Amino acid sequence: MAGAYILGCAGPELSASEAAFFRAADPWGFILFQRNCETKAQVHRLTAALRAAVGRDAPVLIDQEGGRVQRLWPPVWALHPPALDLVEASPDPERALWLRGALIAAELREIGIDVNCAPMGDTAFAGTHPRLRNRCYGQTAPEVARRARALANGQVAGGVLGVLKHMPGHGSATKDSHIDLPRVTKSAEILAREDFAPFKALADLPLGMTAHVVFEAHDAERPATTSPVMHRIIREEIGFDGLLMTDDLSMEALAGSARTRSEAALSAGCDVILHCNGDMAEMEEVVTVGAMTEAAAARAARALAARPAPAHIDTDALTAELRSLTNGAAA
Repeated sequence: MAGAYILGCAGPELSASEAAFFRAADPWGFILFQRNCETKAQVHRLTAALRAAVGRDAPVLIDQEGGRVQRLWPPVWALHPPALDLVEASPDPERALWLRGALIAAELREIGIDVNCAPMGDTAFAGTHPRLRNRCYGQTAPEVARRARALANGQVAGGVLGVLKHMPGHGSATKDSHIDLPRVTKSAEILAREDFAPFKALADLPLGMTAHVVFEAHDAERPATTSPVMHRIIREEIGFDGLLMTDDLSMEALAGSARTRSEAALSAGCDVILHCNGDMAEMEEVVTVGAMTEAAAARAARALAARPAPAHIDTDALTAELRSLTNGAAA
């Protein structure tokens, strides 16, 4: 079985030492960031090299949401506005997000990327941290669920699987989990109705990502990523049975070494560790957790079987439609 981790590399080309490390560690997949992406030809070479290192068609992920979370930038790739800006500018937010998903998928498939870390199932509230708020798709659970489904379907139409994030909900966090640990004090009943509901509606999606957020009503000590209680809620109450990966383990919301964080996340119930920064010393700690469990491998196999074949996307026509739907806001 493949290793229970998704790893990144340091730069735009795979070094010989990285290739040898990945060959031995056999990560389930890889993730790219802006540091890895310069030109279309270069990224295509890199995705091919990563897969060659493990000798199989491993999934290659990226975070291409739009707004501040965009790894592919102009002038090589399109500029995508923040999602909340997009939906608020459109009379048909679901169609706008479907178009966005299909267009992003077409960009990704062209360069060998087949998984995008979107859609967001997080609901925007008045107090949502500003670094997250305009990444959300709406301000009520039902509209978020519908819009996230539309984006996921658009990505599939373009040949790319989505990762549903951040389970079971990041919208009530008033701190940025990249630099601090958010704590949410809502009651269990309100959480179920306002925060968790979009994820329940989207529980059939094959890939999900946890939130580095403490939900005090359920577990006052541990963030969802490392909380067995929250994993039970994700699996049993929300009903998600897809492959569940952590949010980036190198974020400052979590304490301890890379190895400690990885072990805690897998012990809590995560299937796969997501480690993004490409730091070799940290990756050497992460891979000590070893191979995926049988249950995780089965979920991974189902997810990979769902990878859609790339379809022909008329990007000019879809771009024109999206611009007309948003009065040019998506240009």
